[in-house]
Amino acid sequence: MAKVRVHNFAISLDGFGTGEGLSREAPFGHAGERLHDWLVGTQFFHASDGREGGTVGVDNAFAQQHDPGIGAEIMGAGKFGPPGWQDDPDWKGWWGPNPVFHQPVFVLTHRPRPSIEMEGGTTYHFVDASPQEVIEQAKTAANGLDVRVGGGATIIRDFLAEDLIDYVHVAQVPILLGRGERLWDGLEGLEDRYDVETVASPSSVTHLTFTLKKR
Repeated sequence: MAKVRVHNFAISLDGFGTGEGLSREAPFGHAGERLHDWLVGTQFFHASDGREGGTVGVDNAFAQQHDPGIGAEIMGAGKFGPPGWQDDPDWKGWWGPNPVFHQPVFVLTHRPRPSIEMEGGTTYHFVDASPQEVIEQAKTAANGLDVRVGGGATIIRDFLAEDLIDYVHVAQVPILLGRGERLWDGLEGLEDRYDVETVASPSSVTHLTFTLKKR
């Protein structure tokens, strides 16, 4: 049975998945790239960028679980573009003409637009739907494979609140952001519904996994 998964979602010690002040010049706000330094240095990331080298330890072991078995992605409007992108008919995401997904991507937005077919097999579908509804659409498009929820923090939080995600991997980075969008707000008692494991990395990142308990 197809599962819904989250991989490589980074948060600060105080739980922020992005900083404040998002813009085209600052996709993660005042956080910059600090939440993702651990990922950028891995062999997985180097290979996805067409480069050799990169670390092969704990961080890479988690990072490389991002793609296998995934047939579609769901993301929020804030991941697809900076504030106000809905007013720009030419905006087609951060990832250029050949995005990294190579599969159907469902963008949750209150202002849907026609689907956009990109190079390399990526098609963006813009939908105004509930978490359950968009998961069903994504599962159909994934054709038996799993669905990845890519973020941001608000989307993952909303899906977790309804126990719609089967597996979550969060990388907790040892920085304090103080402001931005927090992941855990309103999710008290999540540990009662999910099995939680942690793995510490020499990079000082703590990898947390949450697996939905069988009922």
